[in-house]
Amino acid sequence: MPNSSQDIEALCLEKGMRMTDQRRVIARVLSDATDHPDVDEVYRRSTAIDSGISIATVYRTVRLFEEAGILERHDFRDGRSRYEPVSDEHHDHLINIETGEVLEFHNDEIEKLQEEIARKLGFKLIDHRMELYGVPLDETE
Repeated sequence: MPNSSQDIEALCLEKGMRMTDQRRVIARVLSDATDHPDVDEVYRRSTAIDSGISIATVYRTVRLFEEAGILERHDFRDGRSRYEPVSDEHHDHLINIETGEVLEFHNDEIEKLQEEIARKLGFKLIDHRMELYGVPLDETE
């Protein structure tokens, strides 16, 4: 799913955040990610660009971006917090529990059904998050 049209560094600057060279590298790594990396993976990718970045800097920066509403944290039941830029477009996740791969999808029928369920229970749905967990189908299934 596409993220917002702006990259993370631009969003940080819009919010008045001070951007050090190391924060810029971490922001670029997160903006370029096509997966949902955890802090260790962000650290690995960042140090490939700037070997002076510490794991503590990555943790602090990711937390700062999350608190600013720029990053969204997910716990896909693998014991690691994983991150993606906050998106303008709603999407849900399907997690392959064998590989950890995360597939993003959007389904209008599911969205309508969730709104109907909330309404039937006396609620107006304002937000939700759906995560599906599965394994690939065998060729025979």
